[in-house]
Amino acid sequence: QVQLVESGGGLVHPGGSLRLSCAASGSIFSTDAMGWYRQTPGKERELVATITRGGITNYASSVKGRFTISRDNAKSTVYLQMNSLKPEDTAVYYCTAKVRTIVGAGISLDDYWGQGTQVTVSS
Repeated sequence: QVQLVESGGGLVHPGGSLRLSCAASGSIFSTDAMGWYRQTPGKERELVATITRGGITNYASSVKGRFTISRDNAKSTVYLQMNSLKPEDTAVYYCTAKVRTIVGAGISLDDYWGQGTQVTVSS
């Protein structure tokens, strides 16, 4: 069983900053790619940023230059530093991770999602 727990969401004024964290726990052998997605009511969940185990990053064009994704492999934790926040960044932010777990005599690679954390950018 693997759990992803997010923290760091909240209310911030336009131009402000927030830092999201997501820690994976449970019977983890290793974590591969990790990332952040976001969703607003009535819209599909969209990619915000991803990072490989080796640190290669990918960003949505809407957040490039303002958001920074990073990770601590030893802690199975991914972070999202969000600067220069805009009202259109308001959403529920979800973390995701590809996690390897030991199943019997083998290893299983599966996708896991956190429960989501609300980010509201408003004056």
